[in-house]
Amino acid sequence: MRDSATIGAASRTPEGFDITPRNMHFSVEALSHDWHGGDAFRTAYFNALSIMFPIGEQHFIDSVKFYRGQITDPALREHAQAFSAQEYIHRREHQRYNEALCALRGYSLDRLEKPIRRRQVWALKHLSSIVHLASTVAYEHWTAMLADALLRKHEALAGADPEMAALWRWHAIEESEHKAVAFDVYRAVGGTLGLRRYMMFVVTVQFFWDTFRHMRLMLRNYGGSRTALWFNGLRFLFGKGGVYRGLGRTYLDYFRRDFHPWDHDNRAEIVSNMQELNARASGAPS
Repeated sequence: MRDSATIGAASRTPEGFDITPRNMHFSVEALSHDWHGGDAFRTAYFNALSIMFPIGEQHFIDSVKFYRGQITDPALREHAQAFSAQEYIHRREHQRYNEALCALRGYSLDRLEKPIRRRQVWALKHLSSIVHLASTVAYEHWTAMLADALLRKHEALAGADPEMAALWRWHAIEESEHKAVAFDVYRAVGGTLGLRRYMMFVVTVQFFWDTFRHMRLMLRNYGGSRTALWFNGLRFLFGKGGVYRGLGRTYLDYFRRDFHPWDHDNRAEIVSNMQELNARASGAPS
């Protein structure tokens, strides 16, 4: 069944909203230690996410670019181009991040990435381009939810190395800016509601499986109490004020027929966080 409530409808991306690729560079020296306030779990969580990004973001770029010739709306074409530019820079910076992380901490990047690469090879061989785009839409919703959590909940990065915190907040800002692009392309080229919903279930399993697999490998030599490590860490993620706390409604909204990513309007958070990053870069008080 086609998503008849949205096929051919105008995007609900705010009018005049800019998607701005920023050619950022960050120092990754802090990756040599537990940069998130000395906490091994919190550090491993963000590092685990980073491992997924270079492969994933290249897939997102390719999935949207495949349909470039079918995009007739000039504004959406411009947004798709900016989306690709942002994701290219994210891919570059997280590739640097991951290579430095593995070199400094003795992790095997090949071992960490291998299941994702194997899955991608299978998917490229067996799945259609619209399925790839549907998975991109689902992943983009996950990254948008987590990005919004980082922008709204400053405690998520409280105590983190300032350079690393800046990197993650920059990434969150740009993920929020382009959160509707893949979605709008998907519905513009006739993507179905059923496939959109189904791929969210698939992507959710993959997202958590990859994240916690990476964390398990990164924390396998942890010398303290593993029970305390995971108990406190899961409280950081799912407890009161945690990173994932309060995301349930936003996640479930994705399954509505009339859903659009900008139903959750966080432009104010994007602006305020960008102002703080600019103030930090210029040395002015935020």
